[in-house]
Amino acid sequence: MEIRTLYSFLTVAQEGNITKAADKMHLSQPALSRQLAALEEEFGTQLLIRGKRKIQLTEAGLLLRRRAEEILTLVNKTEKELFDQNEVLTGTISIGAAECEAAQVVLPELIRKFHSRYPQVTYSFASGTADVIKEQLDSGILDFGILMEPVDLERYDFVRLPFTEQWGALVCSSSSAAQKEMLYPHDLRELPLFFTKRSIVQNEIMNWLQTEAEQLSVIATYDLMSNAVSFAAHDLAAVITTKGAYGSHCDDRVRFIPFAPSLQTGTVFVWKKRPLVSFLSKRFLEEVYHYINA
Repeated sequence: MEIRTLYSFLTVAQEGNITKAADKMHLSQPALSRQLAALEEEFGTQLLIRGKRKIQLTEAGLLLRRRAEEILTLVNKTEKELFDQNEVLTGTISIGAAECEAAQVVLPELIRKFHSRYPQVTYSFASGTADVIKEQLDSGILDFGILMEPVDLERYDFVRLPFTEQWGALVCSSSSAAQKEMLYPHDLRELPLFFTKRSIVQNEIMNWLQTEAEQLSVIATYDLMSNAVSFAAHDLAAVITTKGAYGSHCDDRVRFIPFAPSLQTGTVFVWKKRPLVSFLSKRFLEEVYHYINA
């Protein structure tokens, strides 16, 4: 089965008429008919039902049409990527990042180095929780993401970044809690709290606290720090967060106090599992691996 023959079959299936397909492909009708007959003979099954004005596909023909579309799309994409290797690298890389130290340190260094090599490449950045970023990776809106663990990575490829995030609480600078150097589980049981919305992270915090949710005074949940800093500043609650997340929202009215015993979590650079990635994405991944190994 040749790519050329698959293209001929798909054109006939799309046009619904052998004469129109032959004209579109600049072939004679007998030549196209011979290709189709040879294809049916090769598979040993009928693919087309030839009517006076319009052809119809058999069940086998419908299956071959779906597969032909997939195969030819992959062929066209591969050809483009191979040609792109000999051209100036262009395009846009889309990256979503959780609020964490890794994003604040890794991304600027990666982009600085990559931009110096490929100045015509542009970038699109988005902030969000791990759930939002994973959803946008799945839909193809984002190419890559930087996420904090714990996170379900079954559908993704990933590499671990050389950063850990320190958990603690953001409290009002004038509060009694701000005078402490560390916050212990018994300290948090006495404070009104803001928790992250992500249930998988809530479970991690609850395991560290070694207590039941009913014993805590959780008055609200939040997704991004921009929704929570002002509540800590007005001494309405202690906001459970990481030092890296707070680092992008510096405010003299609040202070970050780490947990004791220490609770830390890793960070990962992720992308959706797929057979092939674009040449631009491959080049950027190479930069990521180089950064980690260095």
